[in-house]
Amino acid sequence: MKLHDLKPAVGATTAPKRLGRGIGSGLGKTSGKGHKGAKARSGGGKRPGFEGGQMPLTMRLPKRGFTNKFRTEFATVNVDRLNIFEDGAVVTPVELIEAGILKNVQDGVKILGNGEITKKLTVKATKFTESAKQKIEAAGGKAEVF
Repeated sequence: MKLHDLKPAVGATTAPKRLGRGIGSGLGKTSGKGHKGAKARSGGGKRPGFEGGQMPLTMRLPKRGFTNKFRTEFATVNVDRLNIFEDGAVVTPVELIEAGILKNVQDGVKILGNGEITKKLTVKATKFTESAKQKIEAAGGKAEVF
């Protein structure tokens, strides 16, 4: 069997509708669109969300708050997750991704102080909570902001 011998299974494909090909085809004259009206026109029909002239739901509901498009979103890592690294290792966002702790670094990495750390590590991140910094330094490591 060769690539040019391949065919879809019988009944898997149907012929396209051939519109406007004469009265005998069953899809001539108005081509299945009926007589006049919005749906018969080119580009006709109603836009998404149109409710027949009734006030649309999106306009009826109250509007609250706003979204700050300048906000910074940090990828967070708890201090206990850093125990997978060997003693004396330098932990950067790249190492965190390679270790599978983070998927992406968003606008930076913030180290949180949940749990305990037993290894002596040099951790480089965008931000540290005060408790995380204390725990890293208590274990003999360093918390460096870059």
